[in-house]
Amino acid sequence: MAYGLLKGKKGIIFGALDENSIAWKIALKCKEEGAEFTLTNAPIALRMGEINKLAEKCGSEVIPADATSVEDLEKLIFRSVEVLGGKLDFILHSIGMSPNVRKNKPYEDLNYDFYQKTIDISALSFHKIMHVVYKNESMNEYGSIVALTYIAAQRVFPDYTDMSDAKSTLESIARNFGYKFAQKGKVRVNTISQSPTVTTAGKGIAGFNAFIDFAEKLSPLGNATAEDCADYCVTLFSDLTRKVTMQNLYHDGGFSNTGLTKALMENLK
Repeated sequence: MAYGLLKGKKGIIFGALDENSIAWKIALKCKEEGAEFTLTNAPIALRMGEINKLAEKCGSEVIPADATSVEDLEKLIFRSVEVLGGKLDFILHSIGMSPNVRKNKPYEDLNYDFYQKTIDISALSFHKIMHVVYKNESMNEYGSIVALTYIAAQRVFPDYTDMSDAKSTLESIARNFGYKFAQKGKVRVNTISQSPTVTTAGKGIAGFNAFIDFAEKLSPLGNATAEDCADYCVTLFSDLTRKVTMQNLYHDGGFSNTGLTKALMENLK
């Protein structure tokens, strides 16, 4: 059921690759709730993914942009404002990639060139996006900027390696830039700490399927799905959360506050 929560709102969605992407589900939900938006991803991701199918469903223009390039981001923001006919009301940052994870490099033996790429792609890109829209005053008052994160920013999950550091940096950027953006234009900045979710990126993490099962047993409400995340994200883009900012919001079925459950106790016997 649609509620028209985003009727008349305009935005940009970063990171939709294919139907397994959380950003893909969020785009569909934003469209259902009345939003207009552009879609963007790195040129190589556009070649590998199926974003044009999503664009057709949503009536959106696809604008290639390397989120680590300020020049590309400036072109993206300018074109999006032009296409949408006005300033932005929301931005989704759903970007994350670690060459070290892809190459199965353990945390204690990282390739530091890879590490820098992880931080740049997965965290600094968030700062760069906000830098461009802040500088160019491209957001409407009470606009909303949301990035997707994970609880590995606070807790140790060995196979998540340098992505843990990237997510910690991402959340810090959200707080610090959120403070600045609240003062200038009353723009909100938050992160959603999502349950482990089956995505193209997630499948590359060792032991991921086993961990999804573990998280399901530890979460009193069970894991939050990509569709659940889309619903939650829409509320943060809407006017219903105008005073929520600088928060890391756990969306994980209670995982973050649960020590042990009966289901896991049974497995330990």
